[in-house]
Amino acid sequence: RCKYFKNKVCTLTINRPEQYNALNIEVLKELDSQFDAISKKKDCRAVILTGMGDKAFIAGADIKAMSRMDINAARKFSKFGQDLTVKIEEFGIPVITAVNGYALGGGCEFAMACHIRVASTTSKMGLPEVSLGVIPGYGGTQRLRELVGKGKALEMITTAGMLRAEEALSWGLVNHLCEPEELITFCEKIASRICKNSSVAIAHAIK
Repeated sequence: RCKYFKNKVCTLTINRPEQYNALNIEVLKELDSQFDAISKKKDCRAVILTGMGDKAFIAGADIKAMSRMDINAARKFSKFGQDLTVKIEEFGIPVITAVNGYALGGGCEFAMACHIRVASTTSKMGLPEVSLGVIPGYGGTQRLRELVGKGKALEMITTAGMLRAEEALSWGLVNHLCEPEELITFCEKIASRICKNSSVAIAHAIK
């Protein structure tokens, strides 16, 4: 994982490109620790969350790791991820997600937990959990409805289909689209506009 701080903006990057930045318990714990550390930085005014490489933001949970879990480990993994998405959603510093490629399952749910979503034109988003016999476990059933409405949320969840970038924008799942090479710069521009405003007022607005 890497953390990069510039101009009051902290960039967090999920660094498992060989696994399409899939989530395992180690990644969740590291993200949790990084957000706790950022919350204590008085000079941080915005956060950008992205994935390493150009193929995936987060392609979902690490299925191989999940297949080795017993019921207690699986419950702990699900609860930890759900609690972390709540922490991001309620974070007093705006979190912008740069969706660079696939954002599936838990990856889509982490993107939805962020305050502002910017996606590359090559990105694809979806909640395929029902095809694996489970449901979106990180709050996706609730946040998706808030963003796109109940009908579209149920369609997306029950079909386990993926949305192309243009569809995600038209459905209201993301705020903006841009070319892959411009993604981080675009997010930094939004962050710089945020940094000009009252951090106290912003924190209360989020709350």
